[in-house]
Amino acid sequence: MIAGLSPNTQWVLFSTLILGMAAGLIGCLAYWKRQSLMSDALSHAALPGVVIAFALLGFKSIPGMIAGAAVSALLGFLFIQWIQSSSKIKEDTAMGIILSIFFGLGMMLLSIVNRTAGGGQSGLDSFIFGQAASMTGKDVRTMSALALAVIAAVAIGFKEWKLFLFDSDFARGLGLSGKLMNGIYMTLLILVIVIGIQAVGVILMSALLIIPPVSARYWTQSFKRMLILSALFGGGAGAAGTWISTLGKGWPTGPFIVVVSSSLFLISLVFGFQKGWLAKWRHVQAHKRQAAEPLRQNARKEESAV
Repeated sequence: MIAGLSPNTQWVLFSTLILGMAAGLIGCLAYWKRQSLMSDALSHAALPGVVIAFALLGFKSIPGMIAGAAVSALLGFLFIQWIQSSSKIKEDTAMGIILSIFFGLGMMLLSIVNRTAGGGQSGLDSFIFGQAASMTGKDVRTMSALALAVIAAVAIGFKEWKLFLFDSDFARGLGLSGKLMNGIYMTLLILVIVIGIQAVGVILMSALLIIPPVSARYWTQSFKRMLILSALFGGGAGAAGTWISTLGKGWPTGPFIVVVSSSLFLISLVFGFQKGWLAKWRHVQAHKRQAAEPLRQNARKEESAV
């Protein structure tokens, strides 16, 4: 237990730690599928579902809002696929279109709901930038359980994920269905998004999915080590950002998580063993020394001959 923090705050910290780890793992899969922007699009697409669920229920119910966010995010994904398949529009453009439409619709619905009786006290605004401190014990347990399920799904199917991402032809030869793996991947991605938007917010949830795997890539070329590092970076950013947000009254969680995550990225960018600036500088210097060595040897031979 952490001294000086209430039991509820400690449970919130634990839940955002687990959420960050789950987001880091799924973000790593999205990185290798070259779909990092998909997480951004689906995060924003979840907002209308949250607002519509509150409007239909008439009260704030986290399970109901999670279900609404999941349906809305799934619709966003299906629309992206439909736009891409029925036109010449590329995937990233389709993602941008759906992101803008769904988020604009969500903000419009949010402004309408906030003007209704009791809407201003609904706490829906916390879904924009996140407010982990407002989470109840039931919210924390739900988020933690679902995040642990995501972590277990990635860990148990590690070999299958590796085949799916890096050798799909061989995977099909072994009987591993690409459609099934894509379906599981998209389900896990949507699940992480919808359980994290209350803590991190729909705008910044994508940062928790994108920044940790990119940071981990600077340290290793191993897929397994990258998964572990991405989970550690995501979990560390989630817990640290949440802790900082609890130091002030009403401080949103999402921005602080992004600041911590960005700091980890900058450290990785400079000091990363594989692709960091210092590693590249050392490689260039070593290459220059290697290229200059024959010239130095020839110079020494000429001096000895004289």
